[in-house]
Amino acid sequence: MTSQRLHPAEAADPYCLDDGEAERLLAWHPWRRFVVVGDSIAEGLGDPCPGYPDQPWCDRIAAELARQAPGFEYLNLGVRETQAVDVAGTQLADALSFKPDLALVACGGYDILRVFYDPRAVESALRTIVSAFAGAGADVITVGLFDGSKSPTMPVEFKTVLRRRLQGLSALTRAVSEEYGGLHVSLSAHPASGDADAYSEDPRHGSMRGHAISAAEAVRRLGRHLGEIGRPATVRARAAR
Repeated sequence: MTSQRLHPAEAADPYCLDDGEAERLLAWHPWRRFVVVGDSIAEGLGDPCPGYPDQPWCDRIAAELARQAPGFEYLNLGVRETQAVDVAGTQLADALSFKPDLALVACGGYDILRVFYDPRAVESALRTIVSAFAGAGADVITVGLFDGSKSPTMPVEFKTVLRRRLQGLSALTRAVSEEYGGLHVSLSAHPASGDADAYSEDPRHGSMRGHAISAAEAVRRLGRHLGEIGRPATVRARAAR
């Protein structure tokens, strides 16, 4: 049975991957060990969404990478309700011990939901994490989160503060990523940010539609990176088919 018949809503979603798109973008990619660290965004919390597979975004990224890499290994250390400083303190060592060549960092989202939010502490933790992965030779993916303040179900009294914090977190994450040559995935201004079905009931987390869109943007960012660094002519020819 085709993916279109299994997941018709995703197949018709203009923001999700087309059939064969990931294969073309990631053809003969170099990564063999993929690690994820962070909070609930990294862990993959999210409600089901009709017409989309019940598969968190990082798992989806790993599955697309694994399809073209025999022996590919994936480790997700993300834990909900973990502040950025604790991601650095409790997950980073194990992540580095995994010896990844690709790492995804998604933290700070839990911090901005707390009453007392310290952006400088988050920035310092992000710099510690990203620099450690980069120093170990891994490519590093960072993410600017969907702007949940645009969700129709977000209580009005939270929108202004949440928007300001999300925008600040996205900016500092991008800055740290650029400082260490990371691959930043920007979702904060994504057109789907205002779609109710992109979010879970809470609505702090993405639904499985939100996860599908996030995975698509991450795969596309990886594909752009592969195009930027160049591939052998035979690989480029096959990927273009």
